[in-house]
Amino acid sequence: MTWNKWIRQTHRWLSVVFTLAVIANFVGFAVGQGQQPPAWIIYSPLPPLALLWCSGMYLFVLPYASRRRGGPRTG
Repeated sequence: MTWNKWIRQTHRWLSVVFTLAVIANFVGFAVGQGQQPPAWIIYSPLPPLALLWCSGMYLFVLPYASRRRGGPRTG
């Protein structure tokens, strides 16, 4: 598996982890019924979100960088 495919696959799995963390946040607030859920539930989406941002920026810049280097366009 090439480096780009590995990052793309990691980005996909991070999006699943982020989605589950956000759902856990909503469930934590719903089950608490007015009480504050634990801090680890509230802040659990932040690490996957940071990693998603990094991998997303890499994937966003990738076509522009390959075009600048004169590489083939992927479509």
